[in-house]
Amino acid sequence: MPLDFFDYNKLVMKRIIDIVGALVGLAITGVVTIFLAPILKLESPGPLVFKQKRVGKNGRYFYIYKFRSMYKDAEERKAALMEKNEMKGLMFKMTDDPRVTKVGKFIRATSIDELPQFWNILKGDMSLVGPRPERPFFVEKFKEEIPRYMVKHQVRPGLTGWAQVNGYRGDTSIVKRIEHDLYYIENWTLGFDFKILFLTVFKGFINKNAY
Repeated sequence: MPLDFFDYNKLVMKRIIDIVGALVGLAITGVVTIFLAPILKLESPGPLVFKQKRVGKNGRYFYIYKFRSMYKDAEERKAALMEKNEMKGLMFKMTDDPRVTKVGKFIRATSIDELPQFWNILKGDMSLVGPRPERPFFVEKFKEEIPRYMVKHQVRPGLTGWAQVNGYRGDTSIVKRIEHDLYYIENWTLGFDFKILFLTVFKGFINKNAY
């Protein structure tokens, strides 16, 4: 891990930037919610936001928040699809996933579904910039398959990251994502964070791999 990640003053500054960014992000999220909530509810009754367990810094579990992009009965639909052999295990072609609503496809592709994570950042579960957090099942799987995978859990996970602005998100190579996460950790500076945030604004929101 780079020296900067042991620099207390720089870590405090990173946290201050996270808090300010989260407050601004939550204000934007509130405006988006006014327009999104009725549209999402009309297409698919159910909660506006859902939570999912993820693995954060030092292997600690936390719940990540997202705008709901699937039908309320997504798990029942998943079970039915598995019975028909249209899905195998927990992995499937995201482009063929019938559980995702039409509104859900749009908010995934534009990253609008990620906006509630500004609350995770304000709470301290996440940072504006860092490796994306993964579900416990996949952490257990990847740590046995990918060298140095667990290094990413030495820092707070991020809303955006070096892998994401380089196109590695959604249905892309997990190995490449980890390579970029490790590069970020090993070369971290506050300037690097600002570079990633700048790139996120211009090319990190639209996700052609999210369906």
